[in-house]
Parts: sequence; C-alpha cells; structure tokens
Amino acid sequence: MRRTTLIALTFASSSILALMGMVMAKDGAKDALPPGSVSSAAGLQAWKRIEAVVTHPRCANCHVDAKAIPIWTPAGESKPRVHGMNIHGGESRIGAETIPCSTCHVTSTTPNDPAPAPLHAGIDWQLAPVEFIWFGKSGAEICAQLKDPERNGGRDADGLLDHLRHDASLSGFIPRAWAPGAGRTTPPGTFEDHVKDMALWGAAGQPCPD
Repeated sequence: MRRTTLIALTFASSSILALMGMVMAKDGAKDALPPGSVSSAAGLQAWKRIEAVVTHPRCANCHVDAKAIPIWTPAGESKPRVHGMNIHGGESRIGAETIPCSTCHVTSTTPNDPAPAPLHAGIDWQLAPVEFIWFGKSGAEICAQLKDPERNGGRDADGLLDHLRHDASLSGFIPRAWAPGAGRTTPPGTFEDHVKDMALWGAAGQPCPD
C-alpha cells in the first residue's frame, strides 16, 4: 500500500512539474520576438544594456571560475573582493565540502533585509555552474558564452527568455538582483527591462561586439 501511494505521489509530482514547465515555457514565449525583426544595430544596443547588467557585481560575483571562490562587494564599497570568512564553494558549488552557502544565505521568498544581512532567494543558494563564468570577463566574452548552447545550459535565444521567467517564478537570483535589500546597489534598469533587452538581442540574432 505504501509503495502504491509513493508511486502515485511521484507521478503526481512529475505531472505538476511538467505542467509548470509548460506554463513557464509559454510565459517565456510571450516575450520572444520574431527572428530577424530587430536589426543587428538595435541588437547590439540591447546587448550594451544587457552587458551592464551581467557585469554588475550583483550578477557577476557568483559567476566565478573553477576555483569556486565567491566574490562580494560589501555595502558602501564599489570594488569587488574575495568573499569574507574564507568561504569556498568547492566542487559542489554550494560549499558542501566546507561551509554550505545555506549557512547564511537561507532559502526564502521574503524581501531581503537591509545590508549587512545576508542575501537570500527563493531557491537554494549556490555558485553558477563553472561553464557560466562572468566575473573578470569582458562584455564580448560573456556575449559569446551566453549565445553558446554548450556554455549556457543548452539554451537558444527563446530558451534564455524561458530561463529568466522560470527564475522569476521561483523568486530566484535574477529578479532578486534588483531587490537586494536597502543599502546595496542594483544593476541598471529593471528586471522587465532586462527581459525586453534579451528578447531584442535574440530577435537580432544575438550579435556580439568585436
């Protein structure tokens, strides 16, 4: 009886997740623009705005290399530096080998508290996958990475929009960049501006600067 119940619950959970995936994909599709409907010049202008977001410390500080050492920019400072307290993400990228990120960065959908309280999000805190290195990279290098399915999670232009909407539905890291708690800087524009720029860039063929 217990096994039957477990199978039923597993099937129900899988169905719910599949339905959520379809809904989120549809939400991302609403943002997409017809391919070729945006000029390359306009796409490059959109990329400049995207670049200002993805290179901002609020976004880039956790997109680090295989050394897995997170970067932070303390409130009141403008320059990034190595995370305090000798924090190390390890191979797991969540600090499982040393001090888990979740020790301080709890999973919560409540608004972020003012600095210096630790940031939190609606999903478990972790470093971005090592393939997604942004910190220390130029805008052109990040552009090439974002449009490369082998380094962006297998996503095409529409898939990147789905990723943004999926993260937002979970109150994840991306929308939280614009709501980090009082006393912290935010990327330029808004989350919705970022989605629109990604749609423009995608429709223009994802042009990158030289």
